[in-house]
Amino acid sequence: MQCYYSPNKESRVLESRSTEAGQSIRRRRECLRCKHRFTTYERLEFVPVTVIKQDARREYFDRSKLLRGIIHACQKTGLTPETLESIVDDIESQLQTRSLREVTTAEIGELVLVELRPLSEVAYVRFASVYRQFQGIRDFVDTLHQLNEVRSQESHEDRLEMSRAGVTMPLDS
Repeated sequence: MQCYYSPNKESRVLESRSTEAGQSIRRRRECLRCKHRFTTYERLEFVPVTVIKQDARREYFDRSKLLRGIIHACQKTGLTPETLESIVDDIESQLQTRSLREVTTAEIGELVLVELRPLSEVAYVRFASVYRQFQGIRDFVDTLHQLNEVRSQESHEDRLEMSRAGVTMPLDS
């Protein structure tokens, strides 16, 4: 494995562990020349999924592209890199279990939004603004209203569930 910092291909493995529910192996390595440490991942090779772009071009699904987009939307939200990796793992797993080997960018975007909504409203709106190509403030306001409606619906369902279980909660003032 070639070192990130030097052209050396000689490294030693310091630590290995299984990640992503056993679907990959994370290895901590050290370059034998410059002594820098870096991380590599070994993943199962999946049957390729083709992504249909908005302009009808087709390309293979690239998890690193998806991760970069999610990282960009989640800057300064407090979500950990591990959480973001987990989101991409979940989406990739969903795509791999589908019978269809093609997916649109719109479908991928919706999967991301489903994952982000319970984690960070800010990241959700940021991702939605790029993915849905917001044209102005009205698009932001509409998305915020939808988010608020979903949150109030979930809150109402939680209260109903607790009342069925015999739990009483004070009313909001």
